[in-house]
Amino acid sequence: MTRTTTPRLVLGQQPVREAIRVHGSRLGQVLIEERPGPRTAAVERFARDQGATVSRVPRAELERLSGGTLHQGVAAWAPPLRFTDAATLWERTDLSAVALDGIVDPQNFGAVIRSAVALGPSPILWPENASAPLTPATFRASAGAIEHATLCRVSSLPNALRDASARGISVIGLAPEAPRALHELDLTGPIVLVIGSEHTGMGKAVRRSCTELVRLVAPGAVQSLNASVAAGIALYATTIQRVTATT
Repeated sequence: MTRTTTPRLVLGQQPVREAIRVHGSRLGQVLIEERPGPRTAAVERFARDQGATVSRVPRAELERLSGGTLHQGVAAWAPPLRFTDAATLWERTDLSAVALDGIVDPQNFGAVIRSAVALGPSPILWPENASAPLTPATFRASAGAIEHATLCRVSSLPNALRDASARGISVIGLAPEAPRALHELDLTGPIVLVIGSEHTGMGKAVRRSCTELVRLVAPGAVQSLNASVAAGIALYATTIQRVTATT
């Protein structure tokens, strides 16, 4: 497992609250606007109760730090993110991971992280290039879920998926034109669900790395789902099948 080397700026009441809940006194600092409203003041009390260092700052300072991202009067400097190696994930017999190809919108990326944590928790894989950056906007879009997420950033997504397949893991790509539906597959074994861009889908190399291509919706229905919606549906279907199989 590796980690980044610099603290992260987290913005917004729910993301900061989750950062406090997970990291407590290990937070670098929690910044609260000088005249906090009731909800902001509640975050401040929670931070102090958890042993975090709290400072009140002018709202202009939060505006400067946020660079336009909504901050709701709260910011925090959180410890660096930790990343898991793909090889470690492939050892999990209960693996249900999400791989993202070409997801460049921070809002979409953050929402996928939120779904993956809520419905798994499922690890998230993505390539170093042509992906949304891990910024305060992404953290905010995840509503704090990134503090609980298993993250795996790889140099080559096709290579990582081929390695998973070689280890007996089902690599399932979501493609609206596929003849089979996701629910027709056995999802109880280790799987990676591959989700491409809403506009262009999966890249050719990623597509060729999949062991199965499936669709989520019926033929003729609305085919274009954004990544977070597709991830939520696919992960829910996987969870339901696995729960049913154990009862």
